[in-house]
Amino acid sequence: MKILFISLGCDKNLVDTEVMLGLLASRGYEMTDDESQADIIVINTCCFIHDAKEESIQNILEMAEYKKSGQLKALIVTGCLAQRYRQEILDEIPEVDEVLGTTAYDKILDAVDQALKGKSGVILSDLNALPVLETTRLVTTGGHFAYLKIAEGCDKHCTYCIIPKIRGNFRSVPMERLVKEAEQLAEQGVKELILVAQETTLYGKDLYGEKCLHKLVEELCKIAGIRWIRILYCYPEEITNELIEVMKREPKVCHYLDLPIQHASDGILKRMGRRTSKQELIDIVKKLRKEIPDICLRTTLITGFPGETQEQHEELIQFVDEMEFDRLGVFTYSPEEDTPAAVMPDQIEEEVKEDRQADLMELQQEIAFDNAEKMIGREMLVMIEGKVADENAYVGRTYRDAPNVDGLIFINTEEELLSGDFAKVKITGALEYDLIGELL
Repeated sequence: MKILFISLGCDKNLVDTEVMLGLLASRGYEMTDDESQADIIVINTCCFIHDAKEESIQNILEMAEYKKSGQLKALIVTGCLAQRYRQEILDEIPEVDEVLGTTAYDKILDAVDQALKGKSGVILSDLNALPVLETTRLVTTGGHFAYLKIAEGCDKHCTYCIIPKIRGNFRSVPMERLVKEAEQLAEQGVKELILVAQETTLYGKDLYGEKCLHKLVEELCKIAGIRWIRILYCYPEEITNELIEVMKREPKVCHYLDLPIQHASDGILKRMGRRTSKQELIDIVKKLRKEIPDICLRTTLITGFPGETQEQHEELIQFVDEMEFDRLGVFTYSPEEDTPAAVMPDQIEEEVKEDRQADLMELQQEIAFDNAEKMIGREMLVMIEGKVADENAYVGRTYRDAPNVDGLIFINTEEELLSGDFAKVKITGALEYDLIGELL
């Protein structure tokens, strides 16, 4: 039987997808990317913000049409939307056979079996469970990089965020399990590990009584075949001196951190339920740049949060202008039901949110262009992603670029390179966010 798998949302969701694909492959199911040929379709959904919710629903409705045509035997919905709106999905979209909650992805084979028998229902596990699986993940990222999910859930309870209610409390994956998984990924040819979680910097606090991200990174650095280790989703207030020291000492650790700060006005940060002040954010950025001068810092912001004044927006613009983050993304605030922020007074009109988002992105574009120009002349190690079609050119990433969210580097050469190769490159030009280089 042929299975089509659609994975939506974040890279943490993608890890769950790859685990499910591994389980299905172990049963002998054949994977397809043609929905018209699929006997079974599984959609791993997201509902973090309104647009993600809409995308998930649209995908379910589109795939439900194939159920009506007779070719499709089973339609299964998993992930965050499934956890949050499980009964509504079954009630409103009768073509859906089975719904799996966020901690029940290890039951995907049971769901397929039930669906093929013509049964429908919801499969849930304890929201604070941590599935233990012996299966080998089916890596979908091209093989040379992979995400390693080191923890699940979150305890922060920011006022705009629904994640704790659909992903549970923060819980770390035991270190020995992560090292074993990373070793298996390396054996499959993975050369870059990207550490992800709702919050990576709190890793180990629940299991070992202290933050242990630096210890985990040290263990992962020992794995043969792994060349780069990249850390995402670092809450700035949880970054330890030990983590900074490991980043400085271990050559495999990319000098790159993703710090989702969301805002810089103390009033908005407090309404968001964040644990940092503007000055603390400034201090940690300065400290990181002092300790690791070539560090690349990425962040994300929310604009148009309830009660955000024009003055607070301008304060955020000034902050971005002064901090000059290397990478920055801006989301307009999306009110999510069952969160405190959704019922706060002084909700902002969509047009205002979008105008403020445009202000910030225009500024960041200038900063990014300037930063790209400053890279010209530098010699850097580049991981090759692939060849440009019909040209003697390849595309790759430097340590400053996380896949799918940051920039690329284009290398003109007659030499033959393979995806996953590392090459020494001199930067010769800049194309907005992207770079041009030549092999050394």
